[in-house]
This record gives sequence, structure tokens and C-alpha cells, in this order.
Amino acid sequence: MSALTDSDLFQKLGLKHPLIVAPMAGGPSSVDLVAAASAAGALGAMGGAYSNAAAIETFAAQVRQRTDKPFSINLFIPHSIPEVAADRVERAIEATAGYRQELELPSPELSPPYEEDFGPQFEAVLRLKPACFSFVFGLLSADHVREAKKAGIPLIGTATTLEEARALEDSGVDAVTLQGFEAGGHRGIFGVKAADPEIGIRDLLAQCAGTIRVPLIAAGGLMTAEDIRAALKAGARAVQMGTAFLACTEAGTSAPYRKKLLETSERRTRTTRAFSGRFARGIENRFMDEMDRKPEGILPFPAQNKFTRDMRGASTAQGSPDFLSLWSGTGKGELWQGKAADLIERLFA
Repeated sequence: MSALTDSDLFQKLGLKHPLIVAPMAGGPSSVDLVAAASAAGALGAMGGAYSNAAAIETFAAQVRQRTDKPFSINLFIPHSIPEVAADRVERAIEATAGYRQELELPSPELSPPYEEDFGPQFEAVLRLKPACFSFVFGLLSADHVREAKKAGIPLIGTATTLEEARALEDSGVDAVTLQGFEAGGHRGIFGVKAADPEIGIRDLLAQCAGTIRVPLIAAGGLMTAEDIRAALKAGARAVQMGTAFLACTEAGTSAPYRKKLLETSERRTRTTRAFSGRFARGIENRFMDEMDRKPEGILPFPAQNKFTRDMRGASTAQGSPDFLSLWSGTGKGELWQGKAADLIERLFA
């Protein structure tokens, strides 16, 4: 059982609203968005997975220059991945050669490491002592849990099933984010190669409320005040929302990504491994459509994420959404294009 009771965690955070603005690594969760969300009485969250320790510390310092309110830092739990076999890399290069030619990119060279080193990232978190440390893709090791507790940093894990939520609770987390199948971005499934359980947030909440003793945070397809009320009524202690904030003025969402989000209120999304090698939900686009038809050209996570980075960067530079990971949840409706604080006030009016 966690050291913090339900009320203690949220009292300790001192939030005005039971809302976490989701950690969206890779750009959208800018310093300005994290600071604005926290200053408005929600919990802003840095998506630090793609940042090294120095960048995490710089980001946190910049948030603290803008607000003295609490914020959290989010990282990916690492999984030991063997070096990808040369023949698999060759197949991936072949499958994407036409795209790189179109984007005027050289043939890529791929070698480990495929992701940032978790050890130094976590050490930075311990030094920074954010209001919370949240994580996805599994369990934090017992040693890391102990170190976080010693530093007084509450822990929030991410679950896509009741079994994952139980494992997180047993590991000593202070709260569990229940990520429904509707959620945009990476699915928090523990297993790198595991099938997606595809459980929606309503069913997941129904399974976990009353069973899991630590506070539950509902995530996935939540866009409106009505969605928030329904989740809290169903047993969530707070909600986490990402897509709803992607078009806010402070969000670091790139121009072609923003344009695609705002094209229509009926965003067509699905899950794919095409961009990172792990299931993630985004708006359908050309790269997703074509690569899903040639799965032999998709490398395992996190190698695929590193492998596609040059194409995503070039696509952004050219103002094209064709090769971007356009992460978005299933929630429908017009996206708010004003200040994050105004959206938060509207959601809790």
C-alpha cells in the first residue's frame, strides 16, 4: 500500500482542479504549456522520455521561472532490447527508401543506443524533486521506487488493464493512470510485443474502481466538462487530458500537426506501430496507411522510433503531415485554440 492516502496525494499537490495536462513528449508539452497548466491550477506534465538529463534539468528550471506551482515529469520505463539484426534494418531501409528520396534525405545509419539512458534521466528527476514522477511501459524497479520515496517524490504509473493496475499498486505507486484504448499517443502496455487489450476507459474504470486502493486517474478520449464529470462519478480521483490541449496557444505542436488537427472536428484515428515500433494512436496519414501494409519493414521499439526521426523532422520542415506521428485521441469536437488557462476554466466552470 502506498504511503500517501487518496486525499493526501491531491492535498499535497494543492491542485485547484483534478486535472493533469498529459505529458506529450516530442514537442507538444512545451515549457509554456506545462507552466500555464500548473499556474491555472491543474498539474502540468513534462514528457521527458526523449530528453537527456541535462535537457530535463533545463526544462524544469524554465518551468520554475514561470510558475511556483507543482508540475510532474514523465519518462518511459526501459526494456532491454537486443541490437536489431542487420537484415531487419536492411528491410526497413528498403521499405522507406522512396520516402527518404522524396524528402531528400540520405540513407540512414542505425546503431544503438536507440533511446536515452534511463539511469541519468531518473537521477535528474531525483535532483529536481518534481511534485510527481509518472511513467509508462511497465513497473519502476524496487530500487528506483525506494529512491523516489526517500526523495519524497510521489509516483504515478500507467495501466491499460486491471492486472497492470494491480502490479503497479503492489509496486508502491501513489496513484495509477488508467489509460483507455481511446487515448492518443503511445499505449502504456507493459509488454513491448504484447497485443493491445483494447479496453475503453469506462470499462477500465469499472474494473478498477473499488478494487485498486490508490487513487485512479482516468485518461483516454476525454474532451469536455461532461467527460470529466462522468469519469469522476465513475470512481476516478482526477483526469488526464492531452488531445484537448494540442491546439492551445502555448502547446509546442508543430504547424503541419496543428493544421491536421484543426482540419475537421471528426479526426480519424487508429493505433499503429509504424512510427515507433510500439502501439500508439494517431490521426491516419500516408505513412501510417502505407507502412501498416508492410509490417516487415517496421523495426521493434525503440529502434523504429530512432529510425523514423529523420523523416518526421523533414516532414515538419516541409510543412507536410504525411510522415508525422500525429498523436491524437478518439475524442471528437473542435479543439480549443486559445490559452490553456481559459480552456481549464471552461472545463471546470
